[in-house]
Amino acid sequence: MIIAEQKPIQEIKEMIANYRKVLIVGCGTCVTVCLAGGEKEVGILASALRMAIKLEGKKIEFIETTIERQCEWEFIDQLKDKAVGACAILSLGCGIGVQALAERLGNIPVYPALNTKFLGLPEEQGVWIETCGACGDCGLHKFGGICPIARCSKSLLNGPCGGSNNGKCEIDPEIPCGWQLICDRLKTLGRLET
Repeated sequence: MIIAEQKPIQEIKEMIANYRKVLIVGCGTCVTVCLAGGEKEVGILASALRMAIKLEGKKIEFIETTIERQCEWEFIDQLKDKAVGACAILSLGCGIGVQALAERLGNIPVYPALNTKFLGLPEEQGVWIETCGACGDCGLHKFGGICPIARCSKSLLNGPCGGSNNGKCEIDPEIPCGWQLICDRLKTLGRLET
């Protein structure tokens, strides 16, 4: 899943400051699950922007909508009627969604309201861990299903650095050593070479 977080409200305000009508578009998949860009977050952001803009004595009209996926043309095409008259689009989608909206709705500028962070899994409610480096040359079969690019702080592919302590990373002792996880998994699978 693609994990993202909302940009600071001030940064978002600066991006849209010169527009009179802004379409805020949420995405109903990954960023909804990680509580960053779904229908609820669209409403919260729109309310926050309305209040912030009003306090500055300005007026911007916000239109709110959420589509199933911002990364597929048939869902983006559903926006064409809502986008009529919009001066800008504010995307609560990942970086892929922002680019897809910009390509498909080319005559309207599209701005990101989220920072795409990584590809990951939920560890617990609201806590995500990076699990895939999206390197384009997947070797998970060699590493017991654990991605060393994402899970090793140094993204080492040739084995552990030797600096871990009690299974924790030498760079960030709060996280598990990626290579310790890999070695433990390979041992469990009977595939650890000595």
